[in-house]
Amino acid sequence: MTNLVRYPKLPRLRNTESGTFFLIAGPCVIEDEKSPFEIAERLLAISERLKIPFAFKASYRKANRSRVDSFTGIGDWEGLEILGKIREKFNIPVVTDIHNETEAVTAAQFVDVLQIPAFLCRQTSLLAAAAETGRVVNVKKGQFLSPEAMVHAVNKIRYYGGNEIMLTERGTTFGYQDLVVDFRSVPIMKRNDVPVVVDITHSLQKPNQPSGISGGDPEMIETIGRAAVANCCDGIFLETHPDPRNAKSDGANMLPLDLAEDLLRRLVQINKIARECN
Repeated sequence: MTNLVRYPKLPRLRNTESGTFFLIAGPCVIEDEKSPFEIAERLLAISERLKIPFAFKASYRKANRSRVDSFTGIGDWEGLEILGKIREKFNIPVVTDIHNETEAVTAAQFVDVLQIPAFLCRQTSLLAAAAETGRVVNVKKGQFLSPEAMVHAVNKIRYYGGNEIMLTERGTTFGYQDLVVDFRSVPIMKRNDVPVVVDITHSLQKPNQPSGISGGDPEMIETIGRAAVANCCDGIFLETHPDPRNAKSDGANMLPLDLAEDLLRRLVQINKIARECN
């Protein structure tokens, strides 16, 4: 396993010379006009204290919902404009999901990283459109794919001119209503010469519930996080919210924002030991 020596060329990403992991974090979705700024400000302050490179993440629209009455966003343009304002106000890179070719072109005007949802990681036209924007492309590994199979997503992006790519582990389907993380995927996906991120919140989802609302195991977030940094992942993906119980999407597996700093502080310590031993 190689040490973290190369990060994606995210504009304005914090200094990476410390050898720590980078952090992609934020709420699942833009819920209103005020809270995303408050969450971004708090996460930025934490990341600066801990010297962790930080990119803010939030979806401007949630396209993959089980129920027709589930919250999907406050409006595409409204959500994207908020992401753009966060990017400029705090001088940090911003990440958001896209779901089709048109969204790739539109979202690229407001964000630094286009994220391909796990269910769409094999969609060639979507990967091509994301690559052609020139933005960093973060592909979440499908719950149905082996880590070895992600080489094809990487090759597609490179074929269409994408040079900055990340791969994210977010668990593998285990039965109908659970996921399991195979940490062998970290070194395996690193063989593609790309940074590998571990999503320590979506990995704990319990999908396909009869209610149409995904469950989760948030008490296991630190367990997954510890294993991820001990495996020398390049980045941590973390969804967090001031009040997960009242979050409008994925609240069952999000970390309360008040717990973020203590968790990240412990992960930084484990990361340091892991890299010294590597």
